[in-house]
Amino acid sequence: MNKKRYALWTSTVVAASLLLSGCQLLTGYQKIDEAENAKAWAGKIQPIADEVNIACIGTYHCEIARIDKTLIIGADTHEPINPAMLVALKGANGKDRLGNKHVQTSMHTNMTMSPLAHRNEIKIVPLSASGMPGLTNYYARVKPAKREIQVNFYPQNNMGYVERFAMIHDFVDADTYQLRAYQKKSHDKSGSLLETASPEPLCVELLQGSKVQRRFCKQLDTDHQGEFVEISMVQAVSSAPKAKKIAA
Repeated sequence: MNKKRYALWTSTVVAASLLLSGCQLLTGYQKIDEAENAKAWAGKIQPIADEVNIACIGTYHCEIARIDKTLIIGADTHEPINPAMLVALKGANGKDRLGNKHVQTSMHTNMTMSPLAHRNEIKIVPLSASGMPGLTNYYARVKPAKREIQVNFYPQNNMGYVERFAMIHDFVDADTYQLRAYQKKSHDKSGSLLETASPEPLCVELLQGSKVQRRFCKQLDTDHQGEFVEISMVQAVSSAPKAKKIAA
């Protein structure tokens, strides 16, 4: 009698486990099919000879919205606008998007990354999970050239609050570049109560490798009306503001 009860209990547990795992796999595939986005994450930027890698960091979420006149990530969908730009990754235990099984992972992913064919070609690589659930961080691959980059930063865990940043930069060297957003911590406690109570301005640094090349800070005065203004690096070194982390 006890053996029968044990056998029945065991079969019930196994059936429930299979049903649960089946639902999880189905849900995963449904999301992949709907979004046409990453099935696996690179986990880190993978340099390729004679190419420029551009990523954004520092907030809950950020997206490279546009490079020159080419739209990259949709502001509404938060996914690549052109699926043909997306680099297919392979999970450690999975197959590519045309295969059957796939596991989303940020470790030991195999990449199918061919060199860019020409100067105007742009590729997008899924980098990691976003600080906002369900979203993915991507980085872009381009050839060295003078380019206009537009990035959408989300300083709060709120898709309704976005800071749009744009700059023109001559990416001369084939290297890894990051646009890092942070809040400038002011050391000046003087001023009116309204001024001291105002939020700390958002700044964006352009890093080439680990070295800061340029810095932009949002101006809260009425003359610039919340625009990002480039800060001289000589002034930046002398003042050396501390970065206040935004993302959780």
